[in-house]
Amino acid sequence: MKRQTYRMSRVGSLRRLHLVEEEAPPPGDTEVAIEVKAIGLNFADVFTILGLYRAAPRTNCVPGIEFSGVVVAVGSEVKDIRVNDRVMGSIRFGAYTTRLTIDHRYVIRIPEGWSFEEGASFIVQALTAYYALVSLGNIQKGQTVLIHSAAGGVGLYANRIAKRFSAFTIGTVGNASKIPLLKREGCDRIIVRSPEFRRDLFAALGDRSLDLVLDAVGGRTQKVSFDALGATGRLVAYGLSEFASHIATPNYFRLAWKFLGIPRYHTLRLIEFNKSVLGFNLIWLYDRVELWRSLLATIGGMGLERPHVGSVYPFPQLKDAIRLLQSGKTTGKVVVSV
Repeated sequence: MKRQTYRMSRVGSLRRLHLVEEEAPPPGDTEVAIEVKAIGLNFADVFTILGLYRAAPRTNCVPGIEFSGVVVAVGSEVKDIRVNDRVMGSIRFGAYTTRLTIDHRYVIRIPEGWSFEEGASFIVQALTAYYALVSLGNIQKGQTVLIHSAAGGVGLYANRIAKRFSAFTIGTVGNASKIPLLKREGCDRIIVRSPEFRRDLFAALGDRSLDLVLDAVGGRTQKVSFDALGATGRLVAYGLSEFASHIATPNYFRLAWKFLGIPRYHTLRLIEFNKSVLGFNLIWLYDRVELWRSLLATIGGMGLERPHVGSVYPFPQLKDAIRLLQSGKTTGKVVVSV
């Protein structure tokens, strides 16, 4: 069986991402073969393509960690997934293809009534938001939560989950065009990030103590957010979008300058101010599949709204979809339809 795959002989530039035809591997005893219908794009993909993601292969790399599709074959030991099931899943790279083979434990059925595009927009976003808020952030009822990039896929789910804890949420965005979406999502305060972010943040807080920050931006934004935390506050970092170049090939001098600006946190200062800084990479969960499935089951029981799909591109225009994601002008999820 043939498949179409976006493959890179060597990472480092979007120009090296090429569509090739190749053989699709058959499923092993515990695997399923999936005809991919939609691919969810993530900033992890951008970092993979630019060669900035340590966990990703450096050569012969197929980017992509999130997908949905139809099961077309199952291994002899697979009992809970059947041919023709509509499924969504995540993979440790390799989703930029029309057909993939994967361990059956990393796929779950798409909820009734969801499109394939919505199915490819849920797992990475919901898992990241839940793990950051609950598993690491230890969110408690009524706390105040600052969510950066709140109009993105993770940010939207972070706000929805935080609201299940009756949290007061402050969302930040890069431009004012995203404000209406956050208002519809029930964000209590909205800040457009600017050089006046410190002033705007403390104005939004009023007399509230800031308990929890979810940050995927980095740099000065992260530093100001940490400074604003109250006693026992937690800052959870799960990305550094400021490092995501808006061009095909990274500007290494610019990256070096930004690297020097990454906030540093001294242990003695953390103790003195009684604050915490935590970081995680979702790929860590791929080696703990039972936890992966348990968390998704918990999230599924929360009754959260279906994903917000902001943009959909056809498979031949996947590079254009990546450029849009790099631009920072998106809301919700950018999806490629196969």
